[in-house]
Amino acid sequence: MAVLIILLQITQVLLNVVWWIIVIQAILSWLLAFNVINTYNDTVRQIWVALQKMTEPIYRPIRRVLPDFGALDLSPLVVLLILYILSNIILPQIAMQLYAAPTI
Repeated sequence: MAVLIILLQITQVLLNVVWWIIVIQAILSWLLAFNVINTYNDTVRQIWVALQKMTEPIYRPIRRVLPDFGALDLSPLVVLLILYILSNIILPQIAMQLYAAPTI
């Protein structure tokens, strides 16, 4: 029982890390789009490439389903919504059921 709760807590932390990675990538993409920073800087380029490599496997299935909106990419918003549902609705329900489960 305690192991499952620890696994749920680890899952919650991982979901929070993924949420922050997506938020940071979105902010960085806006800064790049408005030319506040550019990819001529090696550090910026490495951070951008690393963030894209981390998030692209998450976005790819959603981009296949979503219609093409041109330059507007809504896949990060959809992923953030899914992460919110997982971390604030589904995981707490599982945790409550684990706490309420009768022990024999």
